[in-house]
Amino acid sequence: MRKIDSRTLGIDQGNALLFSDFDVGGEMWAGSGPRCKRVPIHFSERYRNKPAVQVQIDMWDMDVRSNQRAEIKAENISRDGFDIVFKTWGDTRVARVSASWTALGQVAHEDDWEV
Repeated sequence: MRKIDSRTLGIDQGNALLFSDFDVGGEMWAGSGPRCKRVPIHFSERYRNKPAVQVQIDMWDMDVRSNQRAEIKAENISRDGFDIVFKTWGDTRVARVSASWTALGQVAHEDDWEV
């Protein structure tokens, strides 16, 4: 468990449309087999250390005539940002997906001394 002084706890949040493939015949809608979309996210302020990041699907639009398979996660987490990664496979047809995220970690405090 990570413990952070409440004076230096930084919470950043946001959301992103990961893709909208149904109207352009994109690979998530028209393809098959393993497929992946990666969207870079930049924090509004740099964290002192790598923060904890949680990602969740806000909206998904899937074809009901195929199996609905999906994985979403945060990868490449750094002090400045991370990647939201959405994966699907098989015959799944995904029209569009949006996700929201929350990052929690230690940030600089105005009383900190930089030497």
